[in-house]
Amino acid sequence: MRTGTIHRVTGETDVRVNLNLDGTGRCQASTGVPFLDHMLHQISSHGLIDLDIQATGDTHIDDHHSNEDVGIAVGQALAQALGDRRGIHRFGHFTAPLDEALVQVVLDCSGRPHLSWGLTIPAQKIGTYDTELVKEFFVAVANNSGLTLHVRQLDGVNSHHIVEACFKAFARALRQATEPDPRRADSIPSSKGVLERAG
Repeated sequence: MRTGTIHRVTGETDVRVNLNLDGTGRCQASTGVPFLDHMLHQISSHGLIDLDIQATGDTHIDDHHSNEDVGIAVGQALAQALGDRRGIHRFGHFTAPLDEALVQVVLDCSGRPHLSWGLTIPAQKIGTYDTELVKEFFVAVANNSGLTLHVRQLDGVNSHHIVEACFKAFARALRQATEPDPRRADSIPSSKGVLERAG
């Protein structure tokens, strides 16, 4: 089983993540940030990743620390589950529509963290959630999982639709990239013979 378990405690948050890449899309998410919980369910459901995420934090101040630290822990759990990334497809891409919104995500499980960000979210808030935190979540995931991640908004005017399409596209691209490649057997998907791990 390709699983990752992370317990991360700081002076601001206490985050527990259990992740199974070979799951069926079961999700339990309680982060204290309702919109983030909703998006984590999208990753689980559309990526067929089992997620159990429990977090407490200083949300009485704002959602920033909890949002970022959940992203860090999810990224670390993903890196743990992938191990040396042997036998996977490595690359994934998906373009997800949600009504008028259309978002493309392309990623590489390269071990080299990078995020190119191309969302323009009109509203500053979705419910109580600051929309600038969407990018911060993906920065944290990419940096701690070793993903090269490109996110492009092709269309969209409704902020909720744009963000949800982004998470759905990410989930499907991640599923494609991390699924075993039957032709590759047990080899490393790199001409170098090794994929750098996130440091």
